[in-house]
Amino acid sequence: MNPDHFYWINPPRKYELNEGILTVQTDSETDFWQRTYYEFSNSNAPAWLTKITGDFTFSVKTAFNTRNRYDQCGVLLYIDDENWVKVSIEHENEQFARLGSVVTNLGFSDWATTDIPFPVHKMNYRLSLRGQDILVENAAQSEAFRQMRIAHLHKSVQNAGVGIYACSPLDSSFEAAFSNFKMGPCAWVEH
Repeated sequence: MNPDHFYWINPPRKYELNEGILTVQTDSETDFWQRTYYEFSNSNAPAWLTKITGDFTFSVKTAFNTRNRYDQCGVLLYIDDENWVKVSIEHENEQFARLGSVVTNLGFSDWATTDIPFPVHKMNYRLSLRGQDILVENAAQSEAFRQMRIAHLHKSVQNAGVGIYACSPLDSSFEAAFSNFKMGPCAWVEH
């Protein structure tokens, strides 16, 4: 990972990059969500991205200590405010968290989740793009990656960026650390 190839959108007030580990302190009332069900639009979460060119696979390890409902951190593929994909664990309560993904096409977000036991403080993510289709995977600790979802992006991914994000949609804040950044050719095997 070359940090010179990354750029911020909505930079957080507090972050540090040290020996390949990016630590982010979330700002309150930040999120990525567009319209569906809740009828609000938020595109103010901090994200550290690198430009993509063609098909690729991006992976990262996350470590976090979420505190309040909806706190989250993970991977973001960002085209613009109305077209993006995010993958994360979202804090729900002291019994469970939500491992999930949001695919936002043409200004409308969906939300696909599965409940997992709380507490959880680490997760690895891998995101692969082939054409306009995306494969989202996760792996806990030393496990192998497993498929979470396949989706299609309607808007061209030309000029898109991929990387990490962290946010606290309510009046909250927590620290997230990102490491083991890897970017390379698409590892998603063609059918």
